[in-house]
Amino acid sequence: MRLRYLEAGSGRVVVFVPGWCMPGRIFAPQVEVLSRRWRVVVLDPRGQGGSEVPRDGYEPTRRGQDVRDLLAHLGGGRVVLAGWSLGVLDVLSYADLAGDGRIAGLALIDNSVGEGTPPPPRPSRFFQNLRQRREATVRGFVAGMYRTPQEASYLDGIAREAQRMPVEASIRLLSYPRPREFWRDSLYAVRRPVYYAVTPRLRGQAEAVAQRHPAPVVEVYEGAGHALFVDEAARFNASMEEFLSRRAAWG
Repeated sequence: MRLRYLEAGSGRVVVFVPGWCMPGRIFAPQVEVLSRRWRVVVLDPRGQGGSEVPRDGYEPTRRGQDVRDLLAHLGGGRVVLAGWSLGVLDVLSYADLAGDGRIAGLALIDNSVGEGTPPPPRPSRFFQNLRQRREATVRGFVAGMYRTPQEASYLDGIAREAQRMPVEASIRLLSYPRPREFWRDSLYAVRRPVYYAVTPRLRGQAEAVAQRHPAPVVEVYEGAGHALFVDEAARFNASMEEFLSRRAAWG
């Protein structure tokens, strides 16, 4: 199958992987700014954005292999891998499969990495709502990703693109068959620098990563929504510039 990616700029490579059902173009604020100095690559994972929509492969091992295939296609040396939301898990799946030989650094954006005490289970109708009234559910999810006002046409486009894959495939993406400790162990097996950018709900995990990882940079975006790299694009881009320039292990 064919995977699509966006590319801009030249130089050392940073690869962005978007979250659940999202198109890679959601990283437009990063492409615009970071590509002035870096080669910025944004993956549309299988079933998302402009990539093909297969019947299967919506599980962590295949998605990690997709990232590995992308890096093999790009060629060259080390890269910084930046995953947001579900993309955090896809990036960590890649690290579990391939190790950290090609990783100059990880940027993990607003998802759990399996640290600390598991949150208490709470009832949710999200899967049922996806099956029964998908469009309204996805539109509500997309609108809830932001704290800053967004154009209606922008939200409409993201929500429409987020419904390309079959609904059951989208549910499988939220049901990865891995214990939460798998993500924690995959992270700490990577000895390269890590930038962990989170909203306040993940503050405890960020503090644990800051204590346990050998080369951490941790930031809490107090006033941002889940798409913090859009809500606070200037701050996030500046932090990424600092991480890419001064922290990443390119050598």
